[in-house]
Amino acid sequence: MGEKDVMLSEPPAAVEGRLPDPDHRPWPWWPPAPARKEMASGAGNIDSTQLDVRHGVVLYLDDISVSFDGFKALNKLSLSIDAGELRCVIGPNGAGKTTMMDVITGKTRPDAGKAFFGTTIDLTKLTEPQIAHAGIGRKFQKPTIFEHHTAFENLELSMKADKRVRKTLFAKLSPEERDRIATTLAQIRLDDSADRPAGLLSHGQKQWLEIGMLLMQEPKLLLLDEPVAGMSDEETERTAELFLTLAGTHSLVVVEHDMSFIARIARKVTVLHEGSVLAEGTLDTVQNDPRVIEVYLGR
Repeated sequence: MGEKDVMLSEPPAAVEGRLPDPDHRPWPWWPPAPARKEMASGAGNIDSTQLDVRHGVVLYLDDISVSFDGFKALNKLSLSIDAGELRCVIGPNGAGKTTMMDVITGKTRPDAGKAFFGTTIDLTKLTEPQIAHAGIGRKFQKPTIFEHHTAFENLELSMKADKRVRKTLFAKLSPEERDRIATTLAQIRLDDSADRPAGLLSHGQKQWLEIGMLLMQEPKLLLLDEPVAGMSDEETERTAELFLTLAGTHSLVVVEHDMSFIARIARKVTVLHEGSVLAEGTLDTVQNDPRVIEVYLGR
């Protein structure tokens, strides 16, 4: 069979009454040789239009290991995220949650293992900017916004477009681009604050603005690190509503310690401990797992 005839097996069908177990699926997504060669050489600019999720998986980590001076931050971590899924990741400090996101975004190179975005995009071969351009957006704990610009201008500056100096200096927003910014402002509940300097927004509003800035980049996968830390109860509730509306159109990985927030949005929860998956399933399942109670919830 030639390279053009490569057959990829389908993931197992869902069993009635429960979700399939994607983290133990066979590895059907290793790309054909031409794709491997192109990615390894860094040739071409990969964007989100090239993302192939025909098998229903947007992110696949297989046996990822990362060590820092002898300390294993990740220890054969295997994880997969379905297209359109909202996955919550919890675990004690030092469990490997931040390192996992660093690997996905190219900030940290794994010592071993595979990391694929869709079926063909090998994340271990790409730089951080290439990964962002491919369609993975990351929100850090502390919001990073342009405080002296308005909320509208922040979204305009974040829009996925030609960023060359001449294009940027002489560009004018089209009606479609203005509509898109307005739609995003409404989505993140800042339409009434469009002309307000970002530095004057509340902490929660700044968090929403950064999420809006990521959305302007048209990501397929959003990594959200402790997004409700420091928010009021009302802001936390609105953030939960926002994430639930984003799921389906986007895939979301939410790392959070606030278990009441997790309870509002959780569909499937992964618990990390010592760099590996300790437990996974519904929130009720992991909350009643003796191992999870011992290492995390019982503390």
